[in-house]
Amino acid sequence: MKRIRVTWRANARSARSVWGQLPSSAVNVLRQLTQRYDLSVVEGDLLLLDGKWYVTHSGLLRIAHRRRCSGIQTVIQTQMSDPQSARWVFKATVYRGSNSKGFVGYGDADPSNVSSLVHGAEMRVAETRAVNRALRKAYGIGLCSVEELGWAPRSNAPASPDPRKASTNGNNSHQNGQPRLRDRLCLLIRQYQLDAGLVKAYAADFCNTLSLREASKEQVQAFVDDLARRAAKDLPALICQLNSYAKPQETQP
Repeated sequence: MKRIRVTWRANARSARSVWGQLPSSAVNVLRQLTQRYDLSVVEGDLLLLDGKWYVTHSGLLRIAHRRRCSGIQTVIQTQMSDPQSARWVFKATVYRGSNSKGFVGYGDADPSNVSSLVHGAEMRVAETRAVNRALRKAYGIGLCSVEELGWAPRSNAPASPDPRKASTNGNNSHQNGQPRLRDRLCLLIRQYQLDAGLVKAYAADFCNTLSLREASKEQVQAFVDDLARRAAKDLPALICQLNSYAKPQETQP
């Protein structure tokens, strides 16, 4: 079946439904990314954090697939890695075609440059970062990938001198340079390719509220932390639990 190309207007509508009203600069960049790389917001190829677009690992793989990538090879750099301190370095080589000499990218990860929520998974993070950098080099993608950042870029805004003046809305603020809860939740959904509707249903049940909107900031924080831990530790078990929140399809008489 022939793939239907993404239009930037459809992408813009999808982006606004997720992140609200977008500044014209973000829309213009989205337009360029859509037309040049055929990236889709709905499919999880892109993520908007702090007003900047980032490509995801799945988005890069889709670009490679569409352009008939010949293969990807990854190798641990043992001399630069230190398992005891959970420091890993990978080399990835992307071959665009059968006669390609390969495009090389390196990725490193250790407890100091990954989120505390994924400590213990530094090896996988390092390999993903290496593959992402090699793919971006192979296909001329100047857009940074989400996985290379950890969870999200830190805010450049100075911290409020009076904590009481800081917003208490966990979905609309940065505090002490930490990423917004909404951004973290969106990133988890994109990173692990979870069903957003099932995640929201699970979140409401976790927070013991009718909907996620009614949960307090502390409840949402606890849910996001729990979701991240479970996804990193046992993703199949998490997906199985999420599927239990799917509504059964009505059968025709």
